[in-house]
Amino acid sequence: MTRALSDDLLDRLGKEFDAEPSLRLMQNAVTKTSVNDVALDRRVVTGIDHSVSNLLDDWDATDQKQSGRCWLFAGTNLLRAGAASKLGVKDFEFSQNYLLFWDKFEKANHWLESILATAERDVDDRTVAHLLATPAEDGGQWNMFTALVRKHGLVPKSAMPETWSSSKTAPMNRDISGILRRAARDLRARTAAGDDADTLQLHKESALASIHRLLSIHLGTPPTSFLWQWADKDKGFHRDGELTPVEFAERYVTIPLEDYVCVVHDPRPGSTFGRTYTVEHLGNVVDGPPVTYLNIEADLMKSLAADAITGGEPVWFGCDTDKMCSSELGMWDANLYDYDAVYRTESTLEKADRLLYHDSLMTHAMLFTGVDLVDGAPRRWRVENSWGNDRADKGFYTMNDNWFGEHVFELAVRRSALPAELQEALATAPTVLPAWDPMGALA
Repeated sequence: MTRALSDDLLDRLGKEFDAEPSLRLMQNAVTKTSVNDVALDRRVVTGIDHSVSNLLDDWDATDQKQSGRCWLFAGTNLLRAGAASKLGVKDFEFSQNYLLFWDKFEKANHWLESILATAERDVDDRTVAHLLATPAEDGGQWNMFTALVRKHGLVPKSAMPETWSSSKTAPMNRDISGILRRAARDLRARTAAGDDADTLQLHKESALASIHRLLSIHLGTPPTSFLWQWADKDKGFHRDGELTPVEFAERYVTIPLEDYVCVVHDPRPGSTFGRTYTVEHLGNVVDGPPVTYLNIEADLMKSLAADAITGGEPVWFGCDTDKMCSSELGMWDANLYDYDAVYRTESTLEKADRLLYHDSLMTHAMLFTGVDLVDGAPRRWRVENSWGNDRADKGFYTMNDNWFGEHVFELAVRRSALPAELQEALATAPTVLPAWDPMGALA
């Protein structure tokens, strides 16, 4: 039996609040300023130090602006240092706009194929509803980044620079979503009417033609080839001739992307460490490798990341960035804000509970570019964010190690860095999670 709020309960709660001077004091503070400013634990932030014992970055931070392309920025930031070294330049950027174009187009095709695969289900089926809710997301994951590079290659930023829409994607995404949802309606109706597979593909391609036009209008036309020439840091001139994007990637990506695998930390009951997983309907390139994870312990993730950095390679990672984060201070710490002291509550959700009860999932991807080791153990991490260079240490943030285990979910690491038994586990068939599972969240 359901029960409404009673007058007695409302009266009691009001009197209890009024009887507590400390709560009235908090009310006075929070009604005049941000609760984050009130809850900030000054013991954590006193004397913030961004220095680390092992530092890789000597380049400028990037800026994704008002877009959800963090995973593309983190991926290209991982590759840019090697390219800059090979080119003999101080700094270098691959075009994030180029990858955005192809990601949007590949995702549209992937999404429409999922609509066709589920066309005979009710429109309020949970999987169908999940698909219809998210037709044009900006986000992605590591495997989706490598799928784009393998198929479409890369170009320098000068070959396909930013546009207004690449930096502010919301209007473009709104219009893509409208085209895709209309196509979903029509494809489901034609499936119900008995159209054969070839006819359905023709109608899908008609929708894709509309998407291609829209993307070309908003983002520009991706180059199929370009003349690549540059001046190095010593003012020497170089010309590499006419290159396709795939040829450019083959020449200037200096790390073996095919050797990298995705590891996650998922401590939920039923999620087994040492086992591979995938998520239904997750991906962008239909003919690309599936998005597959290997679930491992948080401490192993830390050691893999630290070993990569001390070995000279930055590390792509995905996390829930909004938890215990101060963008103004440029730091993450698991105890940054004492909300319990403000609200008189007890925060008892562990990482597994936060996943189960929809309190957390991966929301952002960045790059580890440094680690501070004390007696071999990480104390804090240096992070290249893609939020510009006017915050933190010129765009490079500090993550205290207590935050890593709580809020980092995903890393891209070399297969060879894993213990032998985990390398063998990568060859096993992955357990398939439903499309709405939080591990399928896009950074």
